[in-house]
Amino acid sequence: MNIQNEINVRQTNAQEQLLYQHLISCVQVDSPSQMIERFQQLFIDGVGYSDPQVWQSIEQIALSKQAEQEFRFVLNRCCHILINRWQMQPQMQAAIPELVDLFVNVPDPGATRSRVGRRVRQLVQQFNESDQYVTLRRLAQVMNQAAETSGNGSKPLGTLIRRYPYLYEHCLLSEDSSYEHQQTVRQIQSRIQKKFEVDLSQYINYQLRRSEVIRLGSPSAAARLKQVENPTLLSDRELGGALKHFVGKVDRGHTYRDLANSFINHTSEINSFSDFKSDLYEYLISGIDRNYGDRQFNERLYAHLNHTLAPSNDQKTSEFLIVRTCSQLLNFLIVESPQRPNHFVFVDLITNLGATLTTGLILKIVLLCRKVKPYLEKRFSILFNHYESSARDGVPWLVKSLENLNLALSIHFGAADISGLKQIM
Repeated sequence: MNIQNEINVRQTNAQEQLLYQHLISCVQVDSPSQMIERFQQLFIDGVGYSDPQVWQSIEQIALSKQAEQEFRFVLNRCCHILINRWQMQPQMQAAIPELVDLFVNVPDPGATRSRVGRRVRQLVQQFNESDQYVTLRRLAQVMNQAAETSGNGSKPLGTLIRRYPYLYEHCLLSEDSSYEHQQTVRQIQSRIQKKFEVDLSQYINYQLRRSEVIRLGSPSAAARLKQVENPTLLSDRELGGALKHFVGKVDRGHTYRDLANSFINHTSEINSFSDFKSDLYEYLISGIDRNYGDRQFNERLYAHLNHTLAPSNDQKTSEFLIVRTCSQLLNFLIVESPQRPNHFVFVDLITNLGATLTTGLILKIVLLCRKVKPYLEKRFSILFNHYESSARDGVPWLVKSLENLNLALSIHFGAADISGLKQIM
């Protein structure tokens, strides 16, 4: 970089900081509607602004040589200055989808005579095609509480993202997400996860009370109990079956947690990595229907494990080898990467075993190696992103899988009160 270019970059950076500080000051005193109006003037109309110094900053940023690559990051940061403040105040959260909707209809750049205005509109149109805008749009869906409550199966899968907090870190953050924005997403994630766990606990307790009252011979009293809605998109019967499966005994009188703990204790005595993989194979297939497993799945699983890190077969099993093996297992069972989104094994499992048993198989892996939980969440985010624009009723297998995983993770890694359920298992 020559001296003149370095000077230009420094000047542009200084203008960016001036813009950020202006928005930080304004958002502390202006209402959300006033801030949205400011954004409209700055980035959508692009024909001037009430503060000439700030407009000069926009002008220098938009006309700089770096604008083609950098403007989307600047605009994203500007949006998050507002979002980070609004999400902390419930009465302001509805403004977040409004802010994101501003970018839906950007006026034609050619409709203004202003050189700066044309350039700003062009850059905003490019922003609309960026990863940054995709994550913003998903965040707006999370904050839009009405979006996923409709039972309309023709709506896109993406409108359900609010339901799945375990996807947030992978779907709501982009490469340039600031520390403040990461914290914002984690706060939203924690808030919505806690709400789901409370709703689930209340539903379980309601169903237990209702069953007990009916057992005592008083259906009329059961009818008078305050009804608690099913907090999932599963039917009451499907939810009941999934809860019993994830909490109760699934294999020779043992729960999933029992099986994982027993396997972990056993592996401490295993000498070689090769022996570990053989025992892992037996651990995984023990709950799979023989009719299905013997057709193809067991053979494929065995071959996959046999080839996993084969040069290390004679080594002593280590945490590193276990984490790598489990993460590659999740690739095999669910999906590998956004670039290679093949997931025929996962679809085949769900088609033959159902979403609950398939989730149980995945749960076995995460319970024996908790370090791969973020990796599991990443696998599901790849599937979610892949089908995001598909109609919900076009991918019912994925919706049921997302719901089952939400239950399994809440039960085994969250704080849902399932004590009453455990007592009757």
